Amino acid sequence: MPGTGGSEGFVAEDADKNVPAAQKRPKAPKPQVVGAKVSPAKSKAKLAPKATGAAPKAAAGSAPKAGAGAKVKYRVNAVKAVSAQDREADKQSMGQVHKSLVFLGIVTLAYLAYLIFSGQMDVFLSSLSQVDSSWILRGALCYLVYYAIGVSAYVLSVVADPNSPVGVRDLMSVEAAGIFFMNLTPNGMGAAPAQIYRLTRSGLSVGGAGALHSTRFIMYEAGEGIFAAIMLIFRLDYFLNSFGDFIIIGILLFAFKILECVVLFAICAYPKFFSSIGNWVLRFANKHGWVKDYDHWYQVVNNQIMEFSDGFKSAAKNRGDLIGVLVLTLLQLGCLYALPWFVLNAFGKEADLITCLASGSMLELLTSAIPLPGGTGGAEGGFALLFGKMFGAQASAGFVLWRAIEYFLPTLCAAPLLGLRSTSGESINHRFKRYGARLHGLFSRRGGGKGSGGIKITFK
Repeated sequence: MPGTGGSEGFVAEDADKNVPAAQKRPKAPKPQVVGAKVSPAKSKAKLAPKATGAAPKAAAGSAPKAGAGAKVKYRVNAVKAVSAQDREADKQSMGQVHKSLVFLGIVTLAYLAYLIFSGQMDVFLSSLSQVDSSWILRGALCYLVYYAIGVSAYVLSVVADPNSPVGVRDLMSVEAAGIFFMNLTPNGMGAAPAQIYRLTRSGLSVGGAGALHSTRFIMYEAGEGIFAAIMLIFRLDYFLNSFGDFIIIGILLFAFKILECVVLFAICAYPKFFSSIGNWVLRFANKHGWVKDYDHWYQVVNNQIMEFSDGFKSAAKNRGDLIGVLVLTLLQLGCLYALPWFVLNAFGKEADLITCLASGSMLELLTSAIPLPGGTGGAEGGFALLFGKMFGAQASAGFVLWRAIEYFLPTLCAAPLLGLRSTSGESINHRFKRYGARLHGLFSRRGGGKGSGGIKITFK
């Protein structure tokens, strides 16, 4: 499931030095783009290399007017906006990654040993030699589309806010962190703190970062449940005929996913009720000595639940954007679940796309149920069960190629994207409006102006 903002522009400390005493900003400002009145006669602050286009003109136009301050936009130092708790959580996530890499290395060696001692290595190598690499490349590009759609879902969540300090490269880093830490930490537990850390580093407040992340998380979980429901409607007969009673396990996992979504929405709707239940459970567990870090869990129950709820309620006011994010999430999941279809075609196997999507959705439910890095164990067993008959004797090679484009390659490619940061200081909203104005001018010139019979496009 899957953002860093630069600290360029006017830094808060410089702005405070140049503002008269009566107009000074209070300390510890919110980490977002804000406005401050600065006297043009006394201001000596330097603009960032890429400041927003309107700010310099406004300052120049207001200079001749005595006593009129120019409204200058600046961004506070984003490094200071990151709390020590967020930094520590990110460090803990990286620590989990190191342990997971060792674990996955051991699993890989064990798998190779199994192929050798079971006598399947010759069949495995022979199967790989028959692969059509163009289909594997298409599968890798499909995962790239999955990543791009994930970034677009984040962009859609912030594009309406003209003061949001988060840039596109920030969100690319956030989505990459979700992929990287989801794959390399047990049960994906390191993904959330890593993503929130990068959002706060971009200049969002801790509450704003939590709200954005919680909204995206809920939409992703809801998307998984909706996608699985749609696939069961279209392919329930196939599952019953192919797997018999064993498919009951898959249906139970689907029911658990739906229950998880219901609980998440219930927490958002009734946070105080769930906080009271959480406090009772926490006191009971602490009384029996079952809680190691009481202060941490107390903060989770009494603060994070409210922040989680407030964030989603705030996002839910823009229902159009929320529905758009859900649609993008369904498309994103479709790209992920279609990867076995590309691998089957790489081996020259005839495969039905809808069946592969349904099986891929069920495979994801099985994988996510295993609390190990990358769902190790659930991925192997689920693939053998759901796709073993489709691949036949080439199942081992098919699993390796599927795992390569679905897990190992994305993890490796996500690593260098973790440090991406937006440095322009321009909000995505402002940038989209600027691009829209350019397109408007381009179409106006091609249309020959008014009265030419062309289409007039108006950007609000």
